Amino acid sequence: MKSIFSKHPVLIYFALVFIISWSMVVLLFGTKGIPATGELQESIGMTILLGPSISGILLTLIYDKRKGLQIMFSKLLKWKIGLKWYFIALLTAPLTTLLGILLFSFFSENYSPNFVTSDDLFSLISLGIIGGVFVAIFEELGWTGFAIPKLKSRFGVFNTGMIVGILWGAWHFILFWEKDSFSKTLPFLLLILRLFIWLPAYRIIMVWLYDNTSSLLIIVLMHTSLVASLVIIDPTLSNTELMIYILIRAIILWAIVGSIFLWKPIKNKKTMSEMG
Repeated sequence: MKSIFSKHPVLIYFALVFIISWSMVVLLFGTKGIPATGELQESIGMTILLGPSISGILLTLIYDKRKGLQIMFSKLLKWKIGLKWYFIALLTAPLTTLLGILLFSFFSENYSPNFVTSDDLFSLISLGIIGGVFVAIFEELGWTGFAIPKLKSRFGVFNTGMIVGILWGAWHFILFWEKDSFSKTLPFLLLILRLFIWLPAYRIIMVWLYDNTSSLLIIVLMHTSLVASLVIIDPTLSNTELMIYILIRAIILWAIVGSIFLWKPIKNKKTMSEMG
C-alpha cells in the first residue's frame, strides 16, 4: 500500500475523488440521492464538487508540500497570456453550442435556446455564470491543479485528455443516473452519451489549452464558459431529441480536436522543410 501511494499519486487522486464525492452524497441524502431526482440534482451537483477540490489540495500538500500548493495557486492567478487563449477559453463552448443548435434545427422544431424561452433571463444568466465559476474552481483545483500536470508529463496532451475526460464523465454518473437508466434502452444510451461521448473531447481541448498556457485561471474560465453555455443556451429537449443533440455536439467537438492535432503535425512539417 505504501508503494502504491508513493508511486501512483494520480491513481490515488482519482480513487479519492470518487470516494469523497459519492460518499458525501450518500451521507447527506441517503437513498433519496441515488439515483438523483430532479429536486435534488442541483444539491447533489454541488456536493460532488467536494471530491476534486479536497483531493487536489490534500494530495498536493502530501506529495508536493507547501511549495506545490503555492505553485497551484500561482497558476490560478496567472493571467498574462496571449489574448487568443482567452478567446478560445471563453468562446469554444458557446460557439459550439450555438452551432449545435443550428445543426439540430434540421432534425427538430424544438431547438430554441434556453435564453429565448426563459421567463426570467436575469436569473438564468446569473445562475449560469455564478454557478459556472463555483463549479469550475472546485473541479479544476483537482483535475487540472493536480492530476493533469502529472499525467501530461507521461502520456502527452491527447492521452491525458482522454484519461481525465473518461473519468470526468464517470464521476458525473451519480448526477445523471436515473431510475430507468439500467432498465430501458433509451435512458441507458442517453446516460452513456451524456457521460462519455463528448466530455473527453472537451477535456482534450482543455488539456491542450493548459499545455500552451500553464494557466489554471484560463482552464477555470473555459470550464465556467461550458457550464454557463449548458445552463443559458442549451434547449430543453425530450430524451430522443437530447440524444441527437448530444451526438451533434460530440461531432463538432471531436472535429475541433482533430483539427488541433492535424494542424500541429502539418505546422511542424512545414517548419522542418523551411529549415532544410
